[in-house]
Amino acid sequence: MTARSVNTQNDIPTLDSLVDALRALPGVGPKSAQRMAFHLMQYNRGGAERLGHALLQATATIQHCEHCHTFTEETICATCRSPLRDPAQLCVVETPADQLMIEQSGTYSGLYFVLMGRLSPLDGIGPKEIGLDKLIQRATNGDVEEVILATNFTHEGDATAHYIGQILRARGLRVSRIARGVPAGGELEYTDAGTIAHALLDRREV
Repeated sequence: MTARSVNTQNDIPTLDSLVDALRALPGVGPKSAQRMAFHLMQYNRGGAERLGHALLQATATIQHCEHCHTFTEETICATCRSPLRDPAQLCVVETPADQLMIEQSGTYSGLYFVLMGRLSPLDGIGPKEIGLDKLIQRATNGDVEEVILATNFTHEGDATAHYIGQILRARGLRVSRIARGVPAGGELEYTDAGTIAHALLDRREV
């Protein structure tokens, strides 16, 4: 009788679904997702339950701020509601993670607009997808005097900053770009707070 290997995972459709779900995480391929799934099921079922509960709760309660588009559990986020923020400055970033890094630098006290992406025509991401109309409305509300473009120093980030800058300058706004204290090709999420602080303080007109 010839021995036959058995693919355990294929015998458990629920495990297949878990592996597929884990592949939604950035940088996680099939093998990594499989290792994660096996680890959770074998060694940390309590952790798996907490993870599942946290994901369900997050997807049910987290939404976009009506003013700046960042993540929040309220209609308007705490930053936009704060009377301590300077409404004359509006910092435009790509993601909530970038916003968090700027906050951690401790050098900025204005408000934000989070694009939730950057212009990338090849990927079908245009002005509508990054909320350009909403940004223009926010920037021209009568309070904003300076818009600080803090998109990442990638080709797409630079193109996004250039495009937004042209549109806002045409509407009479002062527009600046954070200085390249952030390395070319770098992303704010992975840059230390001190570098971001220098980049903000040394921003320039565009």
